[in-house]
Amino acid sequence: MSLQARAKESLAQRSSRWAYSGLLSLLSPAYLLRLWRRGKAEPLYRQHLAERFGVYAQAPVSHGWIWVHAVSLGETRAAAALIAALREQAPGMRLLLTHSTATGREAGAALLQPGDAQVWLPYDTADAVRRFLAHWRPRLGVLMETEVWPNLQHQSAKQGLPLVLANARLSERSLRRGQRFSALLRPAAQKLSLALAQTEDDARRLRAAGVAKVQVAGNLKFDMAVDPSLLALGRQWRGLLQRPVLMLAVSREGEEAQLLQAWSQQIAGQAHAPLLLIVPRHPQRFDEIAGLIKAAGLSLARRSQWQGQRPDTSALQVQVWLGDSMREMALYYGLADVALLGGSFAPLGGQNLIEAAACACPVLMGPHTFNFAEASELALQAGAAQRVADMQQGLQAGLALCQAPERQQAMAQAAQAFAAQHRGAAQRMAREILRLAPVN
Repeated sequence: MSLQARAKESLAQRSSRWAYSGLLSLLSPAYLLRLWRRGKAEPLYRQHLAERFGVYAQAPVSHGWIWVHAVSLGETRAAAALIAALREQAPGMRLLLTHSTATGREAGAALLQPGDAQVWLPYDTADAVRRFLAHWRPRLGVLMETEVWPNLQHQSAKQGLPLVLANARLSERSLRRGQRFSALLRPAAQKLSLALAQTEDDARRLRAAGVAKVQVAGNLKFDMAVDPSLLALGRQWRGLLQRPVLMLAVSREGEEAQLLQAWSQQIAGQAHAPLLLIVPRHPQRFDEIAGLIKAAGLSLARRSQWQGQRPDTSALQVQVWLGDSMREMALYYGLADVALLGGSFAPLGGQNLIEAAACACPVLMGPHTFNFAEASELALQAGAAQRVADMQQGLQAGLALCQAPERQQAMAQAAQAFAAQHRGAAQRMAREILRLAPVN
């Protein structure tokens, strides 16, 4: 079926999309206000606001872009491996890189080469999307992981623009939610030219959601490059501490309080306790978490408070470090003896554990890992991770692992081997993408 044929909609589908578009238009002032408020903590949100509505100051130097959309930091880091593979297989490629969040745009700037462009993806109204496509005229679009934009996908199909969902994943929960709004979301799924799924289960669910062509290509996050200098720096700091380090990695709201409560109950009064390292997912919560740590009566050092290559003497003596920096996860995983996986102790689906494995850091997972179900199961089977029932049990298991260096080292080696075993998705995905729109 041609892309233009896929753009045809039933009356019910067209009515649903019009209602969705009308609602977004009415909410535009609230959307701008939200961006402005977020810009207080992250100033990049207040920059280039016209781009959010498809108005771009820079004139495109050429057409025929390979357009990659990576919403936030995690998608941008996964996209890095895919972009590198695309450049390798199509050296003449011109990259148009779009984002929706400040952390994504900041990280994406490092992926650009001369002649590339980086902008905000517009708000998903029909007019903004038409302006975006008319201005940039990409030859092909790549959406990362879980993107569904009804107007973007409708207008792309209408104009004959192939869209690929790369590193695609879809949980059972998301599939069920999508089926409640099938008149709106199913046509968007049907307009994708190709979905490159992480797993067989993701592929099955994507087909059930309406994607016509799905291939299993693996997970790009296994191909993410670990910064060796950051990893080495983390291990250097671990040597300075001369005590184990237990980390809560990429934590989400509520998880820090759970851990601090369990820590106070289990560690109070111990003379040789490990260092507790907390690395929140969202930078706007750094001050909030610092307040929670102090309220728990624990001494604190913040990563942002020391500069250079090593923490100062006072930082080495405290009970808790707060990892309040961006793009330094390899440093933190190199520092930690074991990591509690954020997002898995609240019903949020877990975070990516692959980077921890690549850094040879054992992982303790809570019960909620549905966003990374297969990677979590494979890590368990490989001996790179362990499942725990809740935060209290996770802390107990983490403390036990810190006191058993031989077992910790065995898990670390298993983690590194697990990460290496599953690489190669980036090259597979790049080949399939370029078949849809070869670059001369």
